[in-house]
Amino acid sequence: MSTTSTKGVALITGASTGIGAVYADRLAKRGYDLILVARDEARLNALAERLRTETGVKAEVIKADLTDKADVAKLEQRLATDTAITALVNNAGVAGSNDFTGSDPDAFDKMIQLNVTTVTRLAAAAARNFAPRNSGTIINLASVVGLMPELNMPVYGATKAFVTYLTQGLRVQFGDSAVRLQAVLPGATRTEIWERSGSDIDAMDPNMVMGVDDMVDAALAGLDQGELVTIPSLPDAADWHGALAAKAKLYPNLSRSEPAARLR
Repeated sequence: MSTTSTKGVALITGASTGIGAVYADRLAKRGYDLILVARDEARLNALAERLRTETGVKAEVIKADLTDKADVAKLEQRLATDTAITALVNNAGVAGSNDFTGSDPDAFDKMIQLNVTTVTRLAAAAARNFAPRNSGTIINLASVVGLMPELNMPVYGATKAFVTYLTQGLRVQFGDSAVRLQAVLPGATRTEIWERSGSDIDAMDPNMVMGVDDMVDAALAGLDQGELVTIPSLPDAADWHGALAAKAKLYPNLSRSEPAARLR
């Protein structure tokens, strides 16, 4: 991979379609060379060729199954050692399996592997590369579902809540480091993930469904503005900061030497 791009190289998982493909398009137009990762090699190659032609960037394709430990390990090695890489878009994920008692536990295991374990391992590998250089960007795709247990998606929502917490925790751990971190929490977004999970997005209120181009553009605007957590559809960021402030009021009483009086 060439290091001639002034922006460096962005590695994008789940890049063959949907959110990942739009990130590839937008980052190429911002001047990043690309490493595109997914299982569908034919789609990756078509996307890479289009972006090379349209933008002149270099685009490498890596076919990988991110539920396969060997494939993840190869990607970790690349992320941790290739100093041309300056950005990771941790986008690959899976939804579905909402029926907690009626679903195959192996489906939950696969979801946790992809949405939690792989995301964590890739972010850690990128951090080992970026932190010593005090530069780089890690974008983790979470979901508003992780904020709303009422949506009745207990495992998927829990995996996405993990991604948001992970990103917030890394910001604390990295302190004043110039490494940029962002958790993106889309609402319903028109992508193929709905078909794959057996859901019909067309059955939803269209006022609740965002186009994928709009979603990614909003997420990148949030990144440009320095947001740690970006909720693309949220009109007023003060509402999010208010929720964080309300939670912070709990902190002094979350660990004390005696039980609360109401529980004695």
